[in-house]
Amino acid sequence: MITSIQGTLTSATPLHAVVELNGFGYEVNIPVTTAEKLPAPGATVKLHTLVIYREDAQTLYGFATAEERDFFRLMIENVTGVGPKVALSIMSRLSLPLLENAIRVGDVGTLAKCPGIGKKTAERLVVELKSRVGATHSTATASGETPADGPAGSPHRDAVAALVALGYKAADADQAVRHAVLALGPKATTEALIKKALS
Repeated sequence: MITSIQGTLTSATPLHAVVELNGFGYEVNIPVTTAEKLPAPGATVKLHTLVIYREDAQTLYGFATAEERDFFRLMIENVTGVGPKVALSIMSRLSLPLLENAIRVGDVGTLAKCPGIGKKTAERLVVELKSRVGATHSTATASGETPADGPAGSPHRDAVAALVALGYKAADADQAVRHAVLALGPKATTEALIKKALS
């Protein structure tokens, strides 16, 4: 199984990246949250991948962190009605910290706002994954990798919570904070992220 790919990023859109390695160009399906973190074309990139085999196709999915890839796999293997396309849509709308938190607290409303997700599917996500939400995080940290968005109580999550308290919708707050993290770096404080998100 291909668990990661590292090579030259030749092109990228919000949902696809082409990575050239040893003369081969690999098309990788990615969520928007990963596309936001990609370098400029021509630079070296590493994506954590999962290959889905079907009778008529082999599709490669890629993510910025192993934690995101593992959560994608968790959704498609454990939630009825959630296949790769729907899972990618969910992860394009919500960052992993917000997604995990919505499942942990049973926030069906936030989950149901993802494209292609109705209330019933959102409820299934909560029921099927609530007890498993911490598993992918512990796996990723055990491997020595630091998740890009950090654990519970991280500046990212705290900044999103602050924006929500100010009246932002959860998904919009999450997107604003993701852009702030990209601009300021992963070590930015909660206050700095909030200021940047509001600017």
